[in-house]
Amino acid sequence: MLTTDYVPGAPNWLDLGTPDTDTAAAFYTGLFGWTSESAGPEAGGYGFFKKDRETVAALGPLHEEGARSAWTPYFHTTDASGTAALIAEAGGTVRTEPFDVFDEGRMAQFTDPGGARFAVWQPGKTQGLEAVTEQGTLCWVELHTPDPVANIAFYHTVFAWTAEEMSFSGGTYTVLSTAGPGRERSFGGMAPLQQGHDVPQWLPYFEVADCDQVVERAEKLGASVLMPAMTAEDIGRMAWLADPSGAHFAVITSAKPATAA
Repeated sequence: MLTTDYVPGAPNWLDLGTPDTDTAAAFYTGLFGWTSESAGPEAGGYGFFKKDRETVAALGPLHEEGARSAWTPYFHTTDASGTAALIAEAGGTVRTEPFDVFDEGRMAQFTDPGGARFAVWQPGKTQGLEAVTEQGTLCWVELHTPDPVANIAFYHTVFAWTAEEMSFSGGTYTVLSTAGPGRERSFGGMAPLQQGHDVPQWLPYFEVADCDQVVERAEKLGASVLMPAMTAEDIGRMAWLADPSGAHFAVITSAKPATAA
């Protein structure tokens, strides 16, 4: 389960790169009830999404040539430079070398061997997102990759993640967890690319109170439905969407654990 008690390898930041930050801000504030706040004139158009004054995501303009609109998860590291070197050795691509973000922290951006983009965040003043798992916030990240076995090995080398095959109605699913005993460590999953959804990527899931209502609202705001709402037993009801600029994301109404009689 995602928490804000960040440990190495856990998702601790999420941002959206988009060609039109104003349109993106209008879409997501309308969809989730977030507010949008600029990081200031020195931040180059970067800003934050807030829920009840807590940062739940961020957004900024695209800068890389050929970049497409997409959400990027950041994973906690205590040494961005060391992690970048390890990623390069393990077969990943360093797209942006580690650099300081004022005194807030240190970041770097990468592409894994399967083609999915991700980043790391070494906390300074900013530890990470201020709210996760509750309604309207990030609750899961899922890697869609052409070679799950190779990517499990890559991320295990880089972050020491563990991977466990879980059976469910209709197949199996790889659950990813951070290293270390004695905690709820799962934060995401891994799945092979599916026909029609064949872009290697990390897909963020946002918790919502009513998946179907959010999908309907998203379409009215200009989103496209990539996977209609479906129910997975003991997991919840979920859907995949693309925002007006084409960035993919998912929403889920998680199944509630049964209460004792």
